[in-house]
Amino acid sequence: MIRRPRRNRKSQAIRNMVEETRLSVKDFIFPMFLIDGVNQKVEVASMPGIYRYSLDLMLKEIEACVNLGIMAFDIFPAYPESKKDKQATESHNPDTFYLRAIHKIKTTFPEVVVMTDVAMDPYSSDGHDGLVENGKILNDQTLEILGKMSLAQAQAGADILGPSDMMDGRVGFIRNVLDENGYTDVSIMSYTAKYASAFYGPFRDALDSAPKSGDKKTYQMDPANYYEALIEADLDTEEGADFLMVKPALAYLDVIRLLKDNSNLPIAAYNVSGEYAMIKASAQRGWLDGERAMLESLLSIKRAGANVILSYFAKEFALLGK
Repeated sequence: MIRRPRRNRKSQAIRNMVEETRLSVKDFIFPMFLIDGVNQKVEVASMPGIYRYSLDLMLKEIEACVNLGIMAFDIFPAYPESKKDKQATESHNPDTFYLRAIHKIKTTFPEVVVMTDVAMDPYSSDGHDGLVENGKILNDQTLEILGKMSLAQAQAGADILGPSDMMDGRVGFIRNVLDENGYTDVSIMSYTAKYASAFYGPFRDALDSAPKSGDKKTYQMDPANYYEALIEADLDTEEGADFLMVKPALAYLDVIRLLKDNSNLPIAAYNVSGEYAMIKASAQRGWLDGERAMLESLLSIKRAGANVILSYFAKEFALLGK
């Protein structure tokens, strides 16, 4: 035999030399859950090792992560029902704990990237990403609310806004609001191909943000659809997105590759709560090697074409010193 591919696998040193895909702590954004109060650290039952933090403890956790090399954080707020209404008015209340926390995090750690979530569901008494009227999600009326929310987050100091709502036209609407108010440097990481997935369950537990009625299938994408992601990507690019995101990641590696091959924008992928929980639950039962499964899963997302990975494994990966 002239060709023996195993020669390039015969030692760890050679395998390292020919390694095609490499993960780095620089690839990650760490999603974190914020709650109001002081000295609060509450584990998410369906996400072992992941907690909801009050601001004082979140600042300490961010400091620990920065010391490990993690420099980007996506902050999600958990609001009590008493603060929610149909119009999500708390989302742009300048005195709300989420906006005050964003400002505090950014002023305490000016070197880190602070990303925020733009959608109505954490603040909505209906639990939907858009305005609900007679059981229907109203697209254009929702944009006005998202614009107010986006401006408030930019004013608080957010570096990247993450519109996760999947309303038509929201990227362009938000870009115009930001630019008209002087926030031309604030980036938009659009949830471009966000699928109506079963893998979001633990996240909704963490934020208590599940829909009160119906589902999200009229605005999130059908898991059966592939090329539809190109329509969303083209629109988001035209409207001024700086990053395109695929969510979830592991069940949609083909979509990550599709966007990577058809866009010059950086591609992000969200390794979502259900994907994290599956590995953690299996590892706790001794059904698989949790660390190896984590690394293999993250590597597959990078190999598929993601430049940026949002993952609850970010700190665990960083602790390995890879």
